[in-house]
Amino acid sequence: MSRISLLVIFLCLACTGCSVNEVVVAEETELVVAETPVDEAMLLDIGIVEFAPGIAADNDPQKTRVFPEIRNAETRFLAYHLKTTLQGTGHWGAVRVVPSRSAFTDVVVSGEIEESDGEYIVLNVSVDDAAGRHWFNRTYETQTGMTSYSERRDRRRDPYQKVFNDIANDLQEYVALLPPKQLQQTRQISELQFFADMSPLAYGEHLQLGEDGLVNINRLPAENDPAVMRLRQIRERDRLVVDTLNEHYANFYYGIAIPYRSWRKNARQESINFREVKRSARMQALVGVVVLAGSLAIDTNSSGSSRTRRVNRGLQNMGIYEGFNRIVGGFQRNSEASLHLDAISELSESFGAEAAPMVVNIAGEERRLTGTAAAQYESWRRLLKEIYEAETGFKQDVDVAAPKRTAEATQ
Repeated sequence: MSRISLLVIFLCLACTGCSVNEVVVAEETELVVAETPVDEAMLLDIGIVEFAPGIAADNDPQKTRVFPEIRNAETRFLAYHLKTTLQGTGHWGAVRVVPSRSAFTDVVVSGEIEESDGEYIVLNVSVDDAAGRHWFNRTYETQTGMTSYSERRDRRRDPYQKVFNDIANDLQEYVALLPPKQLQQTRQISELQFFADMSPLAYGEHLQLGEDGLVNINRLPAENDPAVMRLRQIRERDRLVVDTLNEHYANFYYGIAIPYRSWRKNARQESINFREVKRSARMQALVGVVVLAGSLAIDTNSSGSSRTRRVNRGLQNMGIYEGFNRIVGGFQRNSEASLHLDAISELSESFGAEAAPMVVNIAGEERRLTGTAAAQYESWRRLLKEIYEAETGFKQDVDVAAPKRTAEATQ
């Protein structure tokens, strides 16, 4: 190989860039808000089930950068933020986060977190109504920008806000195409499902499952039936308990807002640094191999003058030294990438410690909200059935601690 070729290689080394392009301003979607108040009779209630964490059984956090303590907290945080987004549109009735699909409501939104690392988020969302009608199943994703975590940003907008606005807009677009009669029937079906769950013998035949898999109304109970009035009162208490749970979801949501934002901001930067280091390591090692091979190929025993041979030997030695250093540097930068993963892991552990589970006191019994919220709600439902079956009066005994929200989170 000639001296010119070797000099070209060194020039390439000097000009090789290893930077990773970073999005400065993230893409946005404008949230569609009702311009005029919607008739309450046409407003459907929405229940948002805690999102599934989407963690593989063989997940290795050091390889996937999916940390269970973070992802499990996101199942509640992201679901609650979707609730706040939908509430602000004016297109819906009550919007609640529910611990399971057993909470009877007009529309159920469920989802799974496919990816969430502060930079990218991918959510798989499914929507169904009380009649069993499947609205849609869609994937939502976005990439945050460098300004998404700026201190000057609108604190009301989550870095992932585009995804929530997209979901809200799709829901509004779908429900806007439904005829008023279908909206009314959906509300009636969810009520009759609650009645039938409380009293199967009295209301089990009011609904029928059709051949198409959809629930149809056989008949409606009389409006002046005392049992209907009593069941509606019990359902209001049931909704009150779900609202109580939502206050604790709110407590959790606002309580972890600051550490979660910090984790996402740092995790985003760590992800960018990780990709940059990995790319730099590969390029550095590859170029090192090329330089080393080219240096070894220099003919230092050519028939040229002794001066030429000395120059060739000098270039060869420099090339071998530089190529070797490039290869070793590549391994070192790979090691540096592992350090970035360790930093993410430490942030996750710190976040997990701060995101302590909430506790709700129902009928004098304390229960954990996280992990046991569904079981807690099922216990409550059993209590409702016992009350109804015993035909006793309903005495509310729910002790709810007012959620303490940080000033930063509400600004």
